[in-house]
Amino acid sequence: MPIVNGMSVDVEEWFQVGAFERTIDKNDWDRLESRVVANTGTVLDLFGEAGVTATFFTLGWVAHRHPALIRRIVAEGHEVASHGWDHQRVFTMTADQFRADLQRARIALEDAGGVAVTGYRAPSFSIDTRTPWAHPVLAEDGYAYSSSVAPVAHDHYGWRESPRFPWRPLADASLIELPVSTAELARRRMAVGGGFFRLLPAALTDTAVRQSNQAGHAGMFYFHPWEVDPAQPRVAGAPLRSRLRHYSRLGAMAGKLRRLLGRHRWGRVDAVAVQERRW
Repeated sequence: MPIVNGMSVDVEEWFQVGAFERTIDKNDWDRLESRVVANTGTVLDLFGEAGVTATFFTLGWVAHRHPALIRRIVAEGHEVASHGWDHQRVFTMTADQFRADLQRARIALEDAGGVAVTGYRAPSFSIDTRTPWAHPVLAEDGYAYSSSVAPVAHDHYGWRESPRFPWRPLADASLIELPVSTAELARRRMAVGGGFFRLLPAALTDTAVRQSNQAGHAGMFYFHPWEVDPAQPRVAGAPLRSRLRHYSRLGAMAGKLRRLLGRHRWGRVDAVAVQERRW
């Protein structure tokens, strides 16, 4: 059976990203220009043109304010999954706070979309060695899968020692962890989604998908709606490194995505989780 790779979108506003978390106060979010509906609409149009279904890991904060967007995602055949409530990194919470965050986000998503939410992705891939309680909480809350680990070393996130391909974090639960794809070249492991996809040659992403498939697993690609929006506001007070990561090659993203969608078989992450359990 041909392998279907996971196509995923982390739905958040341009001002909710980890790069700006120390520059933009959460209390100011509602006063900033909202662009998530238009940007996610652009992404939905790209998927529609390519005949691809995907998973939209969406903040509860976004679902609460834009329920019609969630309904459109569902109506067009995509999966709605949780990205937490307001992009707080998991390793900054206690287990009880994490559980409360999950439940608050799930209520908003399910109320807006009218469908069950069974998948989760941690903001900034913030499940790692500091959060041994995170997978048990997800299993207790009935999540079927998590895609919350980036098996790389990075200054903002990463769990380099994590398995590179899908794995079972708990011996007594069916929960499966679906790490985002990486490429290994000359013993160096490299991330390929999001800003890495914008900044690096697209062939690196192809290599990551092929390596996953050759190992008998699905690839897992991710990006954000704000990455197809070169006209978004600029945050002048952010650190230079953050601004370079966030704004570089935004104008090239839509075209690179369109071509990537045509080079591999893509589908929803819940389907990938079922596929991985069969192998």
